[in-house]
Amino acid sequence: MSAMADPSEPLAVDDPEDRKIVTLARASRARTGAAEGAAVRDSDGRTYAAATVALPSLQVSALRLAVAMAVSSGAKSLEAAAVSTGSDRVDADDLTAVRDLAGDGIAVLRADPHGAVHEVARS
Repeated sequence: MSAMADPSEPLAVDDPEDRKIVTLARASRARTGAAEGAAVRDSDGRTYAAATVALPSLQVSALRLAVAMAVSSGAKSLEAAAVSTGSDRVDADDLTAVRDLAGDGIAVLRADPHGAVHEVARS
C-alpha cells in the first residue's frame, strides 16, 4: 500500500502544490504543538489544514480532521494529502478516510516535523 524509501533520506517533492500542503501540514503541527499536522488539496485546488485534536472527550487525527474539513466545505474529491508526524508510517485509518473521499491510489506524503518527506503512501 505504500512505497517506503530509506527513512534517513528525504524524498524530493517537485510539485510546488505538493510542497505547499507539506508546508501547511508542518505549520499546523508547529503552531499548535500537536502530535501531527495534516493538509489536503481538493479537486478544485482548495486546501484544508488541521492538527491533531486530543481532548478528553474528543480525539481526532490531523489527517482525518483535514478530510472532514474538506467534506464539510463541499469537496467531492481529493487530489493529494500530507501529514507531518514523528511516526514512521501513515495510520491505516487515516488512509481509509482519504480513500473514502479520494478513491484508491491518492498520494499521501508523510513528512517529518521539519518538513522532509520520507514516504509516499497510497490510499
